[in-house]
Amino acid sequence: MWRAFSFLLLCGCVLAQERPYTIEKVFGNAGYASAVGWFKDHLLIADLPGGKITKVDTEGPSVFRDDVHASCLASDAESRVYLCDARDHRIVRIDRKGKSEVLASEWEGKPLLGPTGLVVGRNNAVWFTDSAWASADRAKERPWYGVFHISPKGELSLVSKMNGRPNGIALSPDAKSVYVVDSDTRSVMAWDIDRSGAASNSRVLLRTKEGVPNGVTVASDGTLYVAARNIETYTAAGKPLTVIELSEKPGDLVFGDSQFATLYVAARTGVYRVRFATPPSTAKGGSNN
Repeated sequence: MWRAFSFLLLCGCVLAQERPYTIEKVFGNAGYASAVGWFKDHLLIADLPGGKITKVDTEGPSVFRDDVHASCLASDAESRVYLCDARDHRIVRIDRKGKSEVLASEWEGKPLLGPTGLVVGRNNAVWFTDSAWASADRAKERPWYGVFHISPKGELSLVSKMNGRPNGIALSPDAKSVYVVDSDTRSVMAWDIDRSGAASNSRVLLRTKEGVPNGVTVASDGTLYVAARNIETYTAAGKPLTVIELSEKPGDLVFGDSQFATLYVAARTGVYRVRFATPPSTAKGGSNN
């Protein structure tokens, strides 16, 4: 009897260790939930084919914009909205009064191929990826894809040319590394970056296990969360940790809530919330760069 009880107790501990989080769907019925962003006390959710961005706060969902096809959303310290405009091939910033400003739309006199991923640094510098997909890829005006940087003064520079299509992008907690998903090679690339945005030491940090990777985000402890077939987690050195399984394929993901301890995931028809028993900022396994 005691042995049986001990076995059940051990199994319960193992299961708790295997899944130290809960998952719930917090938003649904999207045509395609392409991006999710956290803005201090609310979520913004982009429906790419519908050309709509929905705001979700304590009062429920409401329309934020219904005139933009966004493939990525981000914010800065002033709660301004940054987005990749997939239809018009540009990077746009929206201030708190709703005024839009185009930060980038072309490179060397030619239109951007199609901004896909975007991240904002502490000083409001922007890094973004530029790719082309489907028919746009066959009609692209330059033979390479790119990772770009926009300085706080608005100057656009090329970080790297890529043969594979870059997708999601994220910064390390100390802002000394930038991570870029290469969907074609199913990998995550890394560069060392300085305060001016100059990049060096290009390398393959990791290769995902299953499915084509899309988005990437980083917890405050340095752990990378990559949206592939499921959500795969890795240390800052690229060592695999765990896999978080969802009922739908994840695409974009961001940490949110007051302590940035909850992971919000855009996945096909809506957004899921992953609540961790131990906040990632204190979880074992991650490492600072």
